[in-house]
Amino acid sequence: MSSTTAVSLTELKNRIETRQARIGIVGMGYVGLPLALLFSNERFRVTGFDIEQRKVETLNNGGSYIVRILPQAIQQAQRVGFVATSNYSDIEAMDVIIICVPTPLNEFHEPDLSYVSSTVESIAPHLHDGQLVVLESTTYPGTTEELVVPLIEKGNRHGLTVARNSAENGIHVAFSPEREDPGNETVARHDIPKVVGGCGVVASDLASACYGSIFRRVIPVSTPSVAEMTKLLENIYRCVNIALVNELKQLCMRMGIDIHEVIDAAKTKPFGFQAFYPGPGLGGHCIPIDPFYLSWKAKQFDFRTRFIELAGEVNINMPYFVIDQLADGLNRHRKSINGSKILVLGLAYKRDIDDLRESPSLTIIELLREKGAAVSYNDPYFPTVGHGRHYALNMTNTPLDNLARYDAVVIVTDHSTYDYRAIVDQSQLIIDTRNATRGIDSPKIVRC
Repeated sequence: MSSTTAVSLTELKNRIETRQARIGIVGMGYVGLPLALLFSNERFRVTGFDIEQRKVETLNNGGSYIVRILPQAIQQAQRVGFVATSNYSDIEAMDVIIICVPTPLNEFHEPDLSYVSSTVESIAPHLHDGQLVVLESTTYPGTTEELVVPLIEKGNRHGLTVARNSAENGIHVAFSPEREDPGNETVARHDIPKVVGGCGVVASDLASACYGSIFRRVIPVSTPSVAEMTKLLENIYRCVNIALVNELKQLCMRMGIDIHEVIDAAKTKPFGFQAFYPGPGLGGHCIPIDPFYLSWKAKQFDFRTRFIELAGEVNINMPYFVIDQLADGLNRHRKSINGSKILVLGLAYKRDIDDLRESPSLTIIELLREKGAAVSYNDPYFPTVGHGRHYALNMTNTPLDNLARYDAVVIVTDHSTYDYRAIVDQSQLIIDTRNATRGIDSPKIVRC
C-alpha cells in the first residue's frame, strides 16, 4: 500500500470514527430517508440526493412525505447539517455515497436496473480518489461488480478505477442490502445487523466502519455477490413460506378448517416452526420481486429455480382467488360482479403504512374494473391515488359512511384504525382477506 493511499484510507476511517465524514445518500424514499436520519442521529452531516424536486423541497422545508417519519425528525437532522438536493455535482464533497434507489421489475417480470444505472452514471463523473460508494438497492448477485463497477470506471472524468485490493488507489465500492421493514416497531433500526460485502478487503473494511457507526452489529462477507444473495435468500424464504400458507388456506377452506386456527396451534411448538400468514397477495418492494431477480439470473447459469418460481406463481394468483371468492359471495345474493358496487378497504401493501409498492389492492381494483364493477376505496393513508408503473387508478378516498350502499366490502389491508365490528354491522357482504374480522360471527362474512 502506498503512503498516499494509506493516509487517504486512514483519514477516511478517522473521519468516520469522529463523525466528520460527509455522507451522501442517493434516493430519499422508504430506505434512503430513514438511513439518512440514522446517520444524522449520530451527528454525521448528511446530504440527501433525489431527482424529485418535490421531495427535495419538502425536506429542506423541514417536512416529511412518509407517515412514519415525523417532520420533527427531519428538523432535528437539519440542526446537525442535513440538507437535500437534486444537484449531483455535490457528490464531489462527500466521503461516502450510498445508493438507495428502486429496483423494480419490468412488464416481462425481468429486473429493471435503470434507476441504478442512471444513478451511477450521474455520480460517476464527480467521484474522486478515496471515496466509498455503497449500493443498497436489492438486486441479483453480480450487479455490483458487473454493472456498478464498470459504469463508475467508464464515467469517471478523472480516469479512476475501482480499488480491488489494499495496494491500489481508486474508488472503493461495496454492497450492503437494506433491511427496512416499514411499520415494524418491535426492532429498532440500529439493532438490525448490517451485512456488508466489498470489492476487496479495504472496501469491506471501510463500509464496515461506516455502518458500524450507526448499527450495533455489522456482518462482513467475502464479496458483494454474497451480500446480494443474502438479501435474496431472506426475502425468498418469506415468499416461499407465504406461498405455502396461501395454498394451505385454499385447501383448508374446501375442508371447512380455519387456517388461522391451525397456524395459531402450530406456532405453539417451541422449535422448528415459524408462523407465516396467508393474504390477498404479496406487496412491498422486496418479497414479490426478489424471486424473479434470482430466477432471471439463474438462467444465465442454465439453472431453473422451479421451487421458487412455483411459490411466486401461487402468490401472484392470490388476487384472482380473492375475485373468485367475491364472485361466489355475490352469487349467493343473486348478484354478479358486473354492475356491483364494491368498496376496497386498504390500498397499502400492509397494515398501518403509506406504501403502495406492488400492493395486491391495486391488482384487485383493476380486476374488478375489468369485470364491470363500480369500485371505490378507503385508506386513511391515501387521500388520492393516481397512477404508477403498473397501475392507473386516478381515484379519491371514499369516507366510511353508508356502507349498505355497497354490494360488497373487500378487506384487503387490515389497518388498525378500522372498526371492523361496525363495518360488518353496516355492510351487506364482507370479503375478509386478512382475518381482520376474527371473533366476529356473521353470515355476511366470507373469509378467504
